[in-house]
Amino acid sequence: MTGVHVVARGWGWRHAGRRRWAVAGLDLDIAPGERVLLLGASGSGKSTLLRGLAGVLGDAEDGEVAGELTIDGVAPAHARGKAGLVLQDPDAQVILARVGDDVAFACENLAVSPDEIWRRVDDALDAVGLDVGRDRSTSQLSGGQKQRLALAGVLAMRPGLVLLDEPTANLDPAGTVEVRDAVLAVAERTGATLVVVEHRVELWAEHVDRVIVLAEPGSGEGVLADGQPAQVFRSHERELTDAGVWVPCVPPAFSRRPLTAAPGETLLTADGLAVGRRPFGAKEARVAASGISLSVEAARALAITGPNGAGKSTLAATLAGLLPPVGGDVRATEVLRAGARGAAPHEWRSRELLTRIGTVFQDPEHQLLTTRVRDELAVGPRAMGLGEAETAARVEPLLERLRLTRLAAVNPFTLSGGEKRRLTVAAALATRPRVLVLDEPTYGQDARTWRELAALVDEVRAEGTAVVFVSHDRALVDALADVELALGAGAAP
Repeated sequence: MTGVHVVARGWGWRHAGRRRWAVAGLDLDIAPGERVLLLGASGSGKSTLLRGLAGVLGDAEDGEVAGELTIDGVAPAHARGKAGLVLQDPDAQVILARVGDDVAFACENLAVSPDEIWRRVDDALDAVGLDVGRDRSTSQLSGGQKQRLALAGVLAMRPGLVLLDEPTANLDPAGTVEVRDAVLAVAERTGATLVVVEHRVELWAEHVDRVIVLAEPGSGEGVLADGQPAQVFRSHERELTDAGVWVPCVPPAFSRRPLTAAPGETLLTADGLAVGRRPFGAKEARVAASGISLSVEAARALAITGPNGAGKSTLAATLAGLLPPVGGDVRATEVLRAGARGAAPHEWRSRELLTRIGTVFQDPEHQLLTTRVRDELAVGPRAMGLGEAETAARVEPLLERLRLTRLAAVNPFTLSGGEKRRLTVAAALATRPRVLVLDEPTYGQDARTWRELAALVDEVRAEGTAVVFVSHDRALVDALADVELALGAGAAP
């Protein structure tokens, strides 16, 4: 299939129950085979546009549409098989229990012949570097591997329009290049039109024909800038930087806060630690990483780095008391555990964990509990028994600090990926834990919200909180980490 022609004329979308349009007044004309990098501040409607092009925004009950959006002159919802979308959250795209079946799913729905399906499945898995075998359980894949799986499913469809929403967000540095090159090779071979949303601008800038920057919500403009990459970044550098767009060769301005608390007090230790998860139905846990010894200290930040599948998220969950160790132990010192049962965090009650160790998962949706953003931030303080005045005193400043005030009454599940990430970080901070464990905290952030998140995490560190964070974001590691623990490649968690 060759590339498709995309046209938007005054197009906009507003979620049901919201006053502000996610996208409004959008005029675009994307030629068949064109490669487009779609940029904009967090919450500017990039994911909404991709979902619109994929025909999955829903009907009138889900939201209100304005203007016209077409693929080869047809409404996206009626252009079956022409568009393939990789979602911002790869978990949301895993459908079947086995890797091969999951990649084949879309092809089967398009009535591709069985022999051709399996040729495509193998080609797609090879292209994205997911070398785990067709029979591997999808539940055993790491976040980064699920991202490759979702991309393989789209590439196997061979659509005329490839839509990628943060396709490398959870990938290690080598994986980002591998996946990008796989996408470009498919686009070159098939002539597909390509639209990529990606905050890692430098990864794609030299490989696309065009950059389109969406304006901020409520600005009254649909597009802030549109043109060839070099021209857009040169002519609009200040404007883009102010809007929060990552501009190549413009590093994030950040400096650490001076300590206001004494550093070095040990809160958690791990000795000879092996971590892993037990697959459903299995008798024993699958070891993801072993031989780990470390200490987590007040007012210091520990970064956990390494390739996809090395066990980073599993280690973070074990340190947070959410998984039991497979071997060795994790122990809280008396300073941290005072009043809790025993020294092993995984044996604590949830309320004991609440004020001692706060956790932010790699997938924000895994910890959303309420139907309003403000209520989400209040869950922890209310569970601690705080009154409404004290709860509000904690919630309102966090809403303001992380640019969530205008979304306070919105359902958290309708937020963008970057907004959900800021919300879950804020929710963890609302209980003021002594240890804060973050898994990919800057996932989906624009340059402005990256600075704000990094500054907020660094602020609580400076005030005495111990911070543990998993990240592929080298800029964040360089900015925040006092100690870096690099895990090697291993079995996928």
